[in-house]
Amino acid sequence: MGPNGQAQFRAADIIAAYNILFKHYEFTYAPQNLKYPPKFNTIDSIERNVCEYPYNDTLNQGFKTIGDILLAEKNPERKKPFDMRQVMNAVIDNDASYLERWQMMKDAETAIVWETRIGGYSCGLIGIESKPLARVGEIPNDGPETWTGGTLFPLSSKKTARAINAFSNKLPLVVLANLSGFDGSPESMRKCQLEFGAEIGRAIVNFKGPIIFIVISRYHGGAYVVFSKRLNSLIKAAAIEGTFASVIGGASAAAVVFNKQVIKETLNDSRIIEAQKKLQSSGTFNKREYDELYKQVLNEKQTMIAQQFDKIHSVERAIKVGSIDEIIKAETLRKYIIENLSQNIDEKI
Repeated sequence: MGPNGQAQFRAADIIAAYNILFKHYEFTYAPQNLKYPPKFNTIDSIERNVCEYPYNDTLNQGFKTIGDILLAEKNPERKKPFDMRQVMNAVIDNDASYLERWQMMKDAETAIVWETRIGGYSCGLIGIESKPLARVGEIPNDGPETWTGGTLFPLSSKKTARAINAFSNKLPLVVLANLSGFDGSPESMRKCQLEFGAEIGRAIVNFKGPIIFIVISRYHGGAYVVFSKRLNSLIKAAAIEGTFASVIGGASAAAVVFNKQVIKETLNDSRIIEAQKKLQSSGTFNKREYDELYKQVLNEKQTMIAQQFDKIHSVERAIKVGSIDEIIKAETLRKYIIENLSQNIDEKI
């Protein structure tokens, strides 16, 4: 049942199944007089700087620590792929493990769901995988060749909605968001991407308990809608300095919304004007060379406009329009989460 998602865990035998069950109780059991599980006495410091946590850079992006991913001076454009599980590991308590739910759910690999503890407080932790993942099995012609990082696909959307529903009224929810949006390929549309994406929005509306939503990289597209503060007043939304938050990302805006402007600036570029003259009057400059130059200049103009768009639609602007509550330093990420958990976790029924 694992590939279809019905089974939340795989156990080799009855002993392993009992161990999983007791691990689940360790994170989720709450006495009758408490709304949530009691605080665990952790030896991990609330003040611990996650940026100093070492990072194993298997993707060769030049990251040596978690800070290289989260700090604006180290990763200004926030487009490099990274391993989200390592970031999640840096945030949770050093003396706590985690229990990953629906880990084997096929085609839902970009959504990561943990039961764990942060600052001694039990919580549900959701992260979005931020590196490309190879697809398993036959790949339809109208779908992506890989599961791209920072993107939700139909079954990962379904998994995310299911996780939010599962944690409702049982555990506080923490979301580490590097989410460029939902995949819009014909395959994803055919496989109910819109419906499963809407299920996330409904799960947020129905969620009972605190939600701590933190942008650690990029936050665009449909994600900007389904995790909106307007859907649930209990959402506490923050963004790390230097991150990006807008309904549409700069690259997409340049390619779609401002496509006419990109083409106009490309045609007005002195290199293209000169190339057009050579193409008409000289036999030494052919159409293939012109097409290559045009593509190069077009990409440059798209990048320039995308950067201009991202500068305007920053997290500072997201605060002004009410999408984000505050901007935090990457060094205080763990402290911020714990302080917000402490305001709700000890609440009596």
